[in-house]
Amino acid sequence: MTASLLRWTILLTILLLGTRHSMAQDFLYEPKNPSFGGGNTFNYSWMLSSAQAQNSIEDPAAAAKTITGFNQDPLKQFEQSLNQQILGQLSQKLIGDKFGAGGLKEGAYNVGAYQIQVTPNAGGGFSVQITDTSTGNQTTIVVPGF
Repeated sequence: MTASLLRWTILLTILLLGTRHSMAQDFLYEPKNPSFGGGNTFNYSWMLSSAQAQNSIEDPAAAAKTITGFNQDPLKQFEQSLNQQILGQLSQKLIGDKFGAGGLKEGAYNVGAYQIQVTPNAGGGFSVQITDTSTGNQTTIVVPGF
């Protein structure tokens, strides 16, 4: 029994001496994401690039941009540019043939389903009122004089 008592005494002494040298520390929570308040702002770019690298879902808006011409073939852009220039020159010729070399003159003109009324302004400019006869919609353009 003395051996058992001696073992318990030594064990108790070791425990008491061992606890004197051990110290505790406070746990501190620090969020990593800056969006949750208190997070380090330098983590933002790393977290964003990590999330984008893991994202496997296609953005439907990005697919729509390629369809509407944001990432269009240069040959297709050249074709559209050429078409616009040809149509622009054709419209200049038609206007010159219809209204003469001087351009628009005062009066009323009928072009297809549109009625165009040209009236001079007091300051030397003119107003052009375009009426769609099929719908009744009107547009007025005021050109100031120089």
